[in-house]
Amino acid sequence: MSTEEFRKEQRFIGELYTRLDDLRDQAESAVRAALKAGGTGYQARKERDVLVAEQSGLLASYDAGENGLCFGRLAFRDGRDHHIGRLGMRRDDPERTPLVVDWRADVARPFYLATGYEPMGLTRRRHITTKGREVTALHDEILDLGDTTRSGHENPDADAVLLAALDAARTGRMTDIVQTIQAAQDRVIRAPHQGVLVVEGGPGTGKTAVALHRAAYLLYAHRELLARRAVLIVGPNPAFLGYIGEVLPALGETGVLLATMGELYPGVHATGTDSPEAAEIKGRAAMADVLAQVVRDHQTVPPTEAPLEIDHDDYGTLFLDRNMAEDARWDARGTGLPHNLARPRFAFRIIDALTDQLVERLGADPFGGPNLLDPSDIVQMGKEIAASSEVHAAIETLWPALEPQRLVAGFLAAPDGYLPDGEAEFVRRDTGPWTPSDVPLLDEAAELLGADDTAARAAAVRERNQRIAYAQGVLDVSYASRTYEFEDEESEVLLAHDIIDAERFAERHEEADHRSAAERAAADRTWAFGHVIVDEAQELSAMAWRLLMRRVPTHSMTLVGDPAQTGDAAGCGSWQEILEPYVGERWEHVRLGVNYRTPAEIMEVAAEVRRADDPSFVPPRSVRSTGVPPWDVTTGDLAAEVAAAVTREHPADGRLAVIAPAAHLPALARALPGAAHGPTPDLTRPVVLLDPRQAKGLEFDTVLVADPEAIAAGGPHGVNDLYVALTRATQRLGIIRLAG
Repeated sequence: MSTEEFRKEQRFIGELYTRLDDLRDQAESAVRAALKAGGTGYQARKERDVLVAEQSGLLASYDAGENGLCFGRLAFRDGRDHHIGRLGMRRDDPERTPLVVDWRADVARPFYLATGYEPMGLTRRRHITTKGREVTALHDEILDLGDTTRSGHENPDADAVLLAALDAARTGRMTDIVQTIQAAQDRVIRAPHQGVLVVEGGPGTGKTAVALHRAAYLLYAHRELLARRAVLIVGPNPAFLGYIGEVLPALGETGVLLATMGELYPGVHATGTDSPEAAEIKGRAAMADVLAQVVRDHQTVPPTEAPLEIDHDDYGTLFLDRNMAEDARWDARGTGLPHNLARPRFAFRIIDALTDQLVERLGADPFGGPNLLDPSDIVQMGKEIAASSEVHAAIETLWPALEPQRLVAGFLAAPDGYLPDGEAEFVRRDTGPWTPSDVPLLDEAAELLGADDTAARAAAVRERNQRIAYAQGVLDVSYASRTYEFEDEESEVLLAHDIIDAERFAERHEEADHRSAAERAAADRTWAFGHVIVDEAQELSAMAWRLLMRRVPTHSMTLVGDPAQTGDAAGCGSWQEILEPYVGERWEHVRLGVNYRTPAEIMEVAAEVRRADDPSFVPPRSVRSTGVPPWDVTTGDLAAEVAAAVTREHPADGRLAVIAPAAHLPALARALPGAAHGPTPDLTRPVVLLDPRQAKGLEFDTVLVADPEAIAAGGPHGVNDLYVALTRATQRLGIIRLAG
């Protein structure tokens, strides 16, 4: 082993971190200087805020990317030599010499793709392992056998770095795979961002990690577009989002919105739980038609035999009959506008009809001649009818202004007549929190209703006019203060009113929105994202897909999932079923077939569960074997056996998960004091207690699956849930069955 090679790389790592510290100091100094700046004008505040935001973002990237800042080195036949790292960095010299190349740059691709058969111009590839700022290991791969130079760190096992990463103890947080991206994964990560890319793969194939690295790559390659429109990553549950939350910051990207489906309607926190039957019914595509009918049923007309009587202080009683209302309704519906936006059209037609009625009553010639009212009288009567609170109350009765939450809540409280016989009881709910299955219904309702922003726009115009008037006053004061001491000479002094008008002056003093694109997107239901990534995409219902497709009108999406792991009753059965309504055949499908997480011994047990349901099932190929088969025991006291197994099996340095049916969790929690559990468990705790749905996408060193028969029988896709539970372990698996 060459000590000189270690010293050489250690010197470089030292230089790299010195440069990082310099950049951090520069950013901190820039922030301090900006905050101390004395400028108070609009332009000064804007420049200061932009600078602070930019430098704060750089600081976040520097801090997040510090661990493992450099992890590779490429030596090319043409003499080029590049270090590869998480962040691109240059020396502080006149030539701005590259110090380390960002892993997403094109020149870094050979680090992931080069082979002895296709070396891509490389003579060697070096993996650099660090702990903090210290080099701990070097691993060289010779890619050009004609190069006889040897470093003393050559290793014929090209997978040694990968296997070391796979065998490392878990921490309860997903780590990035930037050092060990495989060729098939790299091709997915760098695929074009336009269109829909489906990435399918079984447990442990790295789908989630690939999706996150793809987000980081797209933000690097299309920074201007995606930083402005933001990237949305949708995960299956809050525990999963907590688990992956540190990956993108570690890759230098902090401007991504992570959310569950239950968090995609601003102002609503979907903490409730639906029965499988209710979730399946609410998730059907037909619910869009159901809600459309609910809205139409709020657009009413008076009974034929009983017109609405409207008392008017000046004109007596007006009668709004069925024909008048039907004509107005037909006209309003004919606009094709959402309910609330079509409401003014309905109101105008009603007001016109009532005005005609009044004109006919008051202006009729008793001898059959023309109407006796002149046009100005008719206009005045129309204005008075339009101003009548009684008329507006009648319009509200027939075509009320509606709000999504109230509309959906009303439907859930009384679903009879809208759903087939026997299904209404499953979704009926008078009170209680919103559920994730309700969120797509709320979003659909918002689309059907629209938001009548007439009043808000009028208020904005009034406010803007007030600002302009105030600005004009300031300019007038400036003009009045001109010195006329030399009034016979043309003044060469320019004042404010000479170079700016009141409108532009007012605009300069408007408060700017300095929230990030992700923050603004989270608060705006109508936001159009630049790209959307969906993990566990097979779980989403048809109604959920309607919501997501509205969030990304360009259909620039990466969908990650595995139909064999579908657990939700409302989950779509195939990618074709999901995508055909939106993009037809215009989508690409990629399958990852190598299992990096699950040892072969565990994977074989899990595969047998799936084969019992689908004899043709082929599992992903495991890249490693531990030689430790899963153990299996039957007990009459599940809680006691699980507690004993936790004590016996807990890894010295790692994480253990107990995965059990939801009905068992309270008793197991009492038997395992200190274990993390609940809707958002702390996955960094040594022991975590989960139900199978919570375990989706997660991994642990050791897993204990309790009462697998109950998991398999616990839902419409219970076998899939059990398959998920059995494939969470990276080292050891124990199965504890309940006797009887």
